[in-house]
Amino acid sequence: MWRVLVTDEMRLGELKNPEVRLDYKPNLPREEILRLIEGYDALITRSRTHVDAELLQRGTQLKVVGRGGVGVDNVDLEAASRRGILVVNVPEANTRSAAELAWALLLASARGIAESDRKIREGQWDRKYLGLELDKKTLGIVGLGRIGGQVARFAKAFNMRVLAYDPYIPHSRAQTLGVELLDDLADMLRQSQFLTVHTPLTEETRGMIGRRELYLLPRGAVVVNAARGGIYDEKALAEILEEGHLWGAGLDVFEQEPPKAEHPLVRSPRVVHTAHLGANTLEAQERVGEAVLERVIETLKGNLAHALNTGFDAEGLQLFSAWLPLGEALGKLLAQITQGRPQTVEVSYYGEFEKNPDPIASAVAKGLLDQVLEAGATNLVSARPLLRDRGISLITRQVEQSLDYRQVLEVRLETDRETRRVRGAVLGGKPRIVGIDEHGVEAIPTGHMLVCVNRDRPGVVGKVGTLLGENGINIAGMQLGRDNPGGKALFVLAIDERPSEAVLEALRGLDVLERVDLAEL
Repeated sequence: MWRVLVTDEMRLGELKNPEVRLDYKPNLPREEILRLIEGYDALITRSRTHVDAELLQRGTQLKVVGRGGVGVDNVDLEAASRRGILVVNVPEANTRSAAELAWALLLASARGIAESDRKIREGQWDRKYLGLELDKKTLGIVGLGRIGGQVARFAKAFNMRVLAYDPYIPHSRAQTLGVELLDDLADMLRQSQFLTVHTPLTEETRGMIGRRELYLLPRGAVVVNAARGGIYDEKALAEILEEGHLWGAGLDVFEQEPPKAEHPLVRSPRVVHTAHLGANTLEAQERVGEAVLERVIETLKGNLAHALNTGFDAEGLQLFSAWLPLGEALGKLLAQITQGRPQTVEVSYYGEFEKNPDPIASAVAKGLLDQVLEAGATNLVSARPLLRDRGISLITRQVEQSLDYRQVLEVRLETDRETRRVRGAVLGGKPRIVGIDEHGVEAIPTGHMLVCVNRDRPGVVGKVGTLLGENGINIAGMQLGRDNPGGKALFVLAIDERPSEAVLEALRGLDVLERVDLAEL
């Protein structure tokens, strides 16, 4: 009989498997979990329980950890892999609930439901309020993943025209949903009478709907955020609502939660609020609990279909301990310096490797996806299926003959606009970037990096350094590469902090540079 310990609150449904003994002990203190875990075959948690190396070491019989929900950032995947413990999650369980809440906020904002409810409770019977219909209106969706795709289906049922902006989704997915996928966010905003966002909160998406973007929306538009606080610029949203440019807003999330009572969006009569309730339905909670329990039992039985960390034994992790972070760094670098929608990723291994280096390609895929997905949403095993879901092909090849080093990893990313490639090697046990496009460079893949393309002329680096210095940005390191004297050249600057958009625009305006890309590794 397998023993399963549940340490966080969730609805698990009725257990009908006589081979499993389920102990439901939510909200146990950590010390108690550490004391009890030794006797269990599986552990099921939500986000409260921190499943770190210490806990996994105490669980001498542990075979499976189940995470009820999407992210597994509270589970040490590498430590679990080293101990042969499989990790499963249920990322799809909340999709319907989150999409329905976004739609409820959209409808409530369009029809003034919250404001009318408030007035009735105050003794006012105000029938003068005129709402908005959705029929034949245009809905703009930022982020066409699982939840955004479900919202698109709702919109089609309401006879709406649906536009979407998502640089990481292929056109084929949009066509399947009956959605027009646009390459320019501003173009979509100008046409959207309703707007909803469904992206994770990353450096790329933080504040992406700011003052300029809100003013691009037609006057009288409705905006919704049931994704993550911080995607909208809250100060700008409050001011533009007050000015009357927007009809209303529906918000399930705030940048700081709970928001203060004096927050201008909390006080605004034009805003409908809910308290981060996207996943809070009886059905979603039951799905999460039932699904994670089912997956834990199936994994205990030997079905590895949902395990997030299969295929990486302790020996392999040790052997590729420097190559895996190198692959991830090269994927991240290409994701940030290559323009367009990714179509094909080609991973090439040059030289002889002691074991099959295929796990490194998974690290490359993870690095690519880490730029667009929430932290902890992808890992070495889930990365490849997630690439396939987005219509991105992953090709691997092994070449016995090496390049300039004994072993070289080359990654080539093809998009609908261009193709770029980067190369890396492990030197002295440390990952290094050794080439970008046709140029040989040697750089440490960490921190903020400016990748600059120019004609090989005197004074180029001096002008760039002067501009950065005038803006208080220190250069920590520099690497130069060129194809031939006087031809095309490339140099990489490691800098101590992220430049502002104004500084980047100034760099791109220098007549000595053909191209400037910023990457953060």
